[in-house]
Amino acid sequence: MNSIETVCVVGAGFMGWQIGLLCSSHGFPVMLHDISQGALDRAVQNIEVELGRWMEANEIAEEEKRSILKRINTTTDMRKAASRVDLVIEAVPERLEAKREVFRRLDEICASRTILATNSSSIRVSRIEDATNRPDRVLNMHFYSGPWRRSIVELMRGSETSDETMRRAREFSAAIGVIPLVVLRESTGFVFNRVWRAVKRECLHLVDEGAASFEDVDRAWMCLYGMETGPFGMMDMIGLDVVRDIEIVYFEESGDERDRPPRILLERIERGDLGVKTGRGFYDYPNPAYKDPVWLKAPQRNPE
Repeated sequence: MNSIETVCVVGAGFMGWQIGLLCSSHGFPVMLHDISQGALDRAVQNIEVELGRWMEANEIAEEEKRSILKRINTTTDMRKAASRVDLVIEAVPERLEAKREVFRRLDEICASRTILATNSSSIRVSRIEDATNRPDRVLNMHFYSGPWRRSIVELMRGSETSDETMRRAREFSAAIGVIPLVVLRESTGFVFNRVWRAVKRECLHLVDEGAASFEDVDRAWMCLYGMETGPFGMMDMIGLDVVRDIEIVYFEESGDERDRPPRILLERIERGDLGVKTGRGFYDYPNPAYKDPVWLKAPQRNPE
């Protein structure tokens, strides 16, 4: 079988449920797996909320919403989730050993035809591939948040990924409505994340050094580029613990002190302020200051 017809997503967190929704919305049956039933329940709630937004925008009708939901099945049983699918996309936290263990188990469970992909935004699959006996059928397949709007996916080979695997991944990408960006050689951070990572690092150090407030950094970004949020708001959405884990990957690779996660990030994590998912990060949620209509307006001059 050459085409991909069924999908499993391992990890129902911030990106996992979004990838599952994207695939299902393009007609693919999806098995969504997590070790936590609570995470799966939250994932389904998030999917229903997002589909509600699509309906409010007249992008889908009630019948289509029901069909999308029907194509998504959830389970805490990895064997049930992954044993019969053509593609598995791993979306667990950015910790190398955790990902290697997931790939080891998937290699035992999945059929020989199954492609194993990691959605990692920083870890190269060549650091994971030898946890399997199928290095020719593993690759990085990195999606961005809101993949139905940010319609790209970055595809990157490991040391032995076959041309056939890349072909199948490109064809599947097109089938779910995203543009496959092929990374021509291994690169930590792939294409855009190398750019985003440089922005994120400088923003964090700028504030950590006391040169500016995080609010003013975000105001600058939002005003200059017409964005709905700035880098610190985006980090809150990703999860500050996830941001830290990604920064640690870069630091361990480079040994450069500028790559070490800065104090301003670590202090919030130590307090349990992880961003949107905990109700507080750099901003307070569900109503962060940057959504206030007056937040970007210049102060009014007092009449003389």
